[in-house]
Amino acid sequence: MRVSSPPARSPPDFGHTARQFFQLDPQYTNLNHGTAGAIPRHVEDATRQQVAELIGAETSECVFVPNVSHGINTVLRNFEWEDPDVLLVTNCSSKTISAVAQYISDTRPHPILSEFKLLFPETRSSILRRFRAHIRSLRSTSKTNAKVVAVFESISASPGVVMPWREMVQICKANDVWSVVDAAHSLGQERDIDLSSAAPDFWVSSCSKWMYAKHGCAVLYVPKRNHHVIKSAFPTSSTYDHPAQYEEELQLKFYWTGTLDFTAPLSIKAALEFSSFLGGEERINQYCHYLALAGGKRLAEVMNTHMLYPPEDPESELFTANMVNVVIPLSGLIQPSTRIIRMLQDGLLNRHNVSATQFYHNGKWWTRASVQVYNEVGDFDKLGHALLLVCTEIESVTSDLDTATTPVSSS
Repeated sequence: MRVSSPPARSPPDFGHTARQFFQLDPQYTNLNHGTAGAIPRHVEDATRQQVAELIGAETSECVFVPNVSHGINTVLRNFEWEDPDVLLVTNCSSKTISAVAQYISDTRPHPILSEFKLLFPETRSSILRRFRAHIRSLRSTSKTNAKVVAVFESISASPGVVMPWREMVQICKANDVWSVVDAAHSLGQERDIDLSSAAPDFWVSSCSKWMYAKHGCAVLYVPKRNHHVIKSAFPTSSTYDHPAQYEEELQLKFYWTGTLDFTAPLSIKAALEFSSFLGGEERINQYCHYLALAGGKRLAEVMNTHMLYPPEDPESELFTANMVNVVIPLSGLIQPSTRIIRMLQDGLLNRHNVSATQFYHNGKWWTRASVQVYNEVGDFDKLGHALLLVCTEIESVTSDLDTATTPVSSS
């Protein structure tokens, strides 16, 4: 019988009796603690339990992975893909997620890759109506036995927008489609997650983006009904055995991959204590949310542009968490490229000592400002004035290049 925590009062006997408290195979003799140590079950189990309580899940349904991309790779690479299957992503998926989707489609048996386009600004009802139609279309045109897997965001990154992901999960469920939620920005930014009620098939969130944990820590949620799908961690753990032998043992599959830094998940306890010290999630998110709206308005005023969802928009509250999106004064005719992104980032960070994300969406250039408790409205002034200068420089450089490459007509 496994014991996850030591006795509360008297200390245990040492020797083999104490082996039950560590993540070690009962038949394994470890005389190599000096190489990588051995994590006590109580230490990791207690941390996992804290996260499980935050997201409304059972401890046995949660495992730690290095990051969200790693977690989604784990899920997608565990599906047994067949020729008629379909994999859906959105055009707002992060590059690492769209890349693994493309890779899976490019390799045998070549499942079909489908993209659901999000074109913000858009109402929630429009997103759900189009998503339902897209899912139904995939179902109607696929073979009866085809597997359809949909990967979508709970809060998209670029632009930073809260998605109606719970409703999208239900649309998937109603149409026999697997739902994989990229919740990279949810933990620490989205309250009352309650995965037992939302019931996605898989859900992955970062513990370090918004929850103050050490960088390199994410939680992968796999409800018990889907434990059989995850046959192996990524990369495969040394504890791997024939799937039939341990398909319900989710934790065992992730015990030792040789790539996970266990110190990162162990920072969660201190991160939650720090959050409590600041006044708790409600106070933190209330400050960040209202500053995002006020700061976004100020940023738009400085640059003489506009917000994606301004405060007066009736759906602004629904779409905005602690990130705000504002058009920057850079021509939409300038197409996105690595060079342009580097010019923006270099100009802001190295010459103006300010940082925010820039991206191209729906024919326009935008900046996404992420708000934390250490920010104030004045920070948006600094960003706005810096962007005015940097964008002017980029416009000038690209204009000079266009002039240099335009042939002179003969008279």
